[in-house]
Amino acid sequence: MNIRTTYFLFICLVLSTGLMAQEPVNEEINEIIRKHGLDESQAMEIAGWMTDVYGPRLTGSPMLDKATDWAQKTLKEWGMENVHLEQWGPFGRGWEMQHFEMHAKTPSYWPIIAYPKAWSPSTKGEVTGEVIYLQADRIEDLDAYKGKLKGKFVLLDTIRNTKEWFDPLAKRHDSESLLKLANAPEPTPRPRRNFRNLGGFSFNQALRKFLYEEKPLAVLDRSYKGDLGTVFVSRAWAAEGRAQDKDAKVVPQATLSVEHYNRLLRLHQKGIKVELSMELKAQYTNPDEMEHNIIAEIPGTDLKDEVVMFGAHFDSWHAGTGATDNGAGSTVMMEAARILLQTIKESGIKPRRTLRLALWTGEEQGLLGSRAYVKDHFAEFPPNSYTPQSLKPDQSKISAYYNLDNGTGKIRGVYMQGNSGVAPIFRRWLDPFKDLEATTLTMSNTGGTDHLAFDAVGIPGFQFIQDGVAYFNRTHHSNMDNFDHLIEEDLAQAATIVASFVFHTAQRDEMLPRKSLKMAEEKVENAGERRR
Repeated sequence: MNIRTTYFLFICLVLSTGLMAQEPVNEEINEIIRKHGLDESQAMEIAGWMTDVYGPRLTGSPMLDKATDWAQKTLKEWGMENVHLEQWGPFGRGWEMQHFEMHAKTPSYWPIIAYPKAWSPSTKGEVTGEVIYLQADRIEDLDAYKGKLKGKFVLLDTIRNTKEWFDPLAKRHDSESLLKLANAPEPTPRPRRNFRNLGGFSFNQALRKFLYEEKPLAVLDRSYKGDLGTVFVSRAWAAEGRAQDKDAKVVPQATLSVEHYNRLLRLHQKGIKVELSMELKAQYTNPDEMEHNIIAEIPGTDLKDEVVMFGAHFDSWHAGTGATDNGAGSTVMMEAARILLQTIKESGIKPRRTLRLALWTGEEQGLLGSRAYVKDHFAEFPPNSYTPQSLKPDQSKISAYYNLDNGTGKIRGVYMQGNSGVAPIFRRWLDPFKDLEATTLTMSNTGGTDHLAFDAVGIPGFQFIQDGVAYFNRTHHSNMDNFDHLIEEDLAQAATIVASFVFHTAQRDEMLPRKSLKMAEEKVENAGERRR
């Protein structure tokens, strides 16, 4: 290492140390937060109501409406202010499963592990028919099946070979994986692509239209992952458009456990007649096609016009009760709000900025609720784009948005989403929680959840790093996404850290640093740079 390099690193260390020293941490407040978050946690009580009682929470469903009423009532009872719903949409029609069963009838009887896809229509009572395998890779291949599918159960997928599990299903981050995150370079922006005119979906579109026109009893598949009776299932497809669109043409559809799907297909391939029965009772709901986000606040004081937001998506899929996805995140954020209320009451210290909790709906269908909120409050967008063309005044008043949506695992740090300016600040805020194993900051981006809606319009939006546990290989979008797979200690730890981050963001003299924002057709500096 030469002298110039050594001097440069020394200057960086001095500057970083200086910035960290200037960033205050209120240890007394953290102690109160720890007491209410760790010693007196209510996370599992919240989660029990959200999942066992008010799960699943499919967007547009009556159960989501009931869960929304419960959440509003609970937040009001705690003392949150300005608790209200904000409408967005149109989303489309809702859907509720009322009864489902599937059985193999021949060559022998067994009950089949399966779940209907959301927005599948009812069958005409119990229906019985033979299994047929549709083997087609090109549009021309469909001609061989014309007139042969009516009254049949159509198998769409190939056999998927499974492997026995010799490693643990659940995993936590270790020192190696955390070091890799910490050493990740600043992310390179990905070019935006327009897939609308690529024509890559022409076969799938033709297949779906063909299947609807042929009127099979149901179309059956198995998911690309999962075994041991775990079924990953989401929404049905329509002949055209989305299954939740009003008057969409949808054939009954179900996803089977891989073991049962494989057995059916193996029997069929042996030339053995396989006959199934199925009954699905479902209803379409939500006639006005509109949906709602849940908003609640703790008012600020001298900087009350500025806001710190924290939230998670409240909706789920329908096969489980939406526990790890995302009852865990919504529980943590509601619990963080409760902790903050108790901390304010005990300490007498009120937040300078307004604290705003948001529970989003429509996340599972494409971040619809959070994107609608951002569009209503913070930016104007060109048609069919998530890149803003202009900013609204309130965009400059949001200091940060904190999100949680990667299962039940404890917080291990923060994805800084390429925002290097927050690194020394977040380092100071994480240091008091080393004993809770939250230590890692990474410049990496992470995707797939609601912080992206805020990041897209230049608001500092962050998702926390979490232990994966068995989220992606067992509970995410599966029939096993239930209360039993929540970890109490992890939820309490996460809520405690979130509450501290929200409080300290609210008390800063300045808003959090912002990245430059790429606007539609041009590149400008973010309008929220004042107060940096």
